[in-house]
Amino acid sequence: MSSSAREIAEEWLSHLAVERGASPNTLSNYRRDLERYLTWLESIGVSDLSAVTSNQLEEYVADLRRGDPSTGRRPLAASSSARALVVARGLHKFAVAEGTLAVDVAASVSPPAAAQHLPDTLSIAEVSGLIDATSTDTPIGLRDKALLELLYGTGARISEVTGLTVDAVHATEGMLTVTGKGDKQRLVPLGSMARKAVSDYLVRGRPALSKGKTHALLLNKRGGPLSRQSAWGIIKDAAARAGIEKDISPHTLRHSFATHLLEGGADIRVVQELLGHSSVTTTQIYTHVTATNLRDVWRQSHPRA
Repeated sequence: MSSSAREIAEEWLSHLAVERGASPNTLSNYRRDLERYLTWLESIGVSDLSAVTSNQLEEYVADLRRGDPSTGRRPLAASSSARALVVARGLHKFAVAEGTLAVDVAASVSPPAAAQHLPDTLSIAEVSGLIDATSTDTPIGLRDKALLELLYGTGARISEVTGLTVDAVHATEGMLTVTGKGDKQRLVPLGSMARKAVSDYLVRGRPALSKGKTHALLLNKRGGPLSRQSAWGIIKDAAARAGIEKDISPHTLRHSFATHLLEGGADIRVVQELLGHSSVTTTQIYTHVTATNLRDVWRQSHPRA
């Protein structure tokens, strides 16, 4: 690598420190990624930034993702590769701004897409086992069953369920007013099982727990609002009683709600509305889940799979 390229890198680091006030830790990370980039260019025989092409930058990112088993260089995750590209692009952008380069070939290079982690779900039988494993002989048991039925029956977030008030339940209409992100409210249907669990809790459970201090629907033993942490513990305990070994969370029931709806033929726009997603793009991850299930069934069932 020519000294001019390394001089540009040093000038950019100085610019970041003096003009942008970058922290020592940030500068250290940038210096490491710059050295990685400049050394890689050296390895392919490129001696000057002006000779770099967009194709070479794309190959640089791909090489980071592949790693090199022969040298023990481990593959970088998509997020780490994206950060390395940000640094390389920043160097080229700075060189153009300083007049050292005429064209910014890095501007058109996109970072690698992050791996999409499909949400874990429970089968319908597992959900039934989870809920049925909760006894309703005590006010606490009635509350716990109402919590589980609400989470799975409405697909609401745990914070939305623990934030419910008594007035949010419209038993006659079979609807629930859920307050989501940004205090945006949506109406969600209450199924027959969820409605019965909530009704039983309101009649036989909540009065025994209430100290008259709050309008919160779900109460703790002291009569205050049930916290998210306590709700998490309730779900873990129910899973243990049901013999479910999956590492489930409140969001697992939300994922299961969406997946089971789509598998049952629900329109994705309806599921989007029920989940309170502002964009259908967020909801589309569940179509990947159901597509995976379809492929698994096909592989097991089709004679030429």
